[in-house]
Amino acid sequence: MKIVNINKSINFGNRGLPLIAGPCVIENSEHSLRMAEAIKGITDKLSIPFVFKSSFDKANRTSIDSFRGPGLEEGLNILAKVKQEIGIPIITDIHLPDQAEAIAQVADIIQIPAFLCRQTDLLVAAAKTGKLINIKKGQFLSPWKVSHITKKVESTGNENIIITERGNSYGFDGLIVDMRSISIMQEETGYPVIFDGTHSAQMPANSGGTTGGLRKYIPTLLKAAVAAGCSGIFMEVHDDIENAKSDTATQWPLSELEDLLIQLKRIRETVTVNG
Repeated sequence: MKIVNINKSINFGNRGLPLIAGPCVIENSEHSLRMAEAIKGITDKLSIPFVFKSSFDKANRTSIDSFRGPGLEEGLNILAKVKQEIGIPIITDIHLPDQAEAIAQVADIIQIPAFLCRQTDLLVAAAKTGKLINIKKGQFLSPWKVSHITKKVESTGNENIIITERGNSYGFDGLIVDMRSISIMQEETGYPVIFDGTHSAQMPANSGGTTGGLRKYIPTLLKAAVAAGCSGIFMEVHDDIENAKSDTATQWPLSELEDLLIQLKRIRETVTVNG
């Protein structure tokens, strides 16, 4: 499996377990800075590589009235401030090909949203920036189909790719995770696969006009994915989940993050030693 890295400082695909985490959506500058600093404090303590994640636009909200974020220009300005003041790499979503150049000026990783993962023009535009590309596997795709997506990115000469597993939809309320998919995608594509523990617990559009979820099962899913050999973990984290402006049902409480990361790190160490 290929090892990909951010500025040769954070590696995906080796024995480590990098964390991609942050609030689902950028709520404001002060909150983003506070969350980034708090999560970094925890990951520094545990010697876990950390990439800050937050979206400037949630373009796939269930309701037309849902909060989407500050937008491209303001959102990137906030992320740039987080990057500079806290000193951490940044990942954020891209939605349109013409956003690629602006996003690449700030983000260290450009993330392809799950529902857009087959959009050729979007993949190519993001890949041409030379940035590391995180492809979130669509809920509608089998793991064997993902190699077609990575080849679109590779067509530009960019082989800095990671893939995120986040479960599949089978026509009923919840998302189902097949843990075999982690190994299958690693074998089929040759790239590291990380696991999204928070979106995998979602129950899309199951709470009226919003997406519901079962937060209590997030640790179970993450533990299983680490044991299955994922190359990193993805979590949306918030310090006030009941008042979060997006994904209130599945963001993980900041106050419980350290304990969960300790458990995941122990599992990783056990698997690595015994593997």
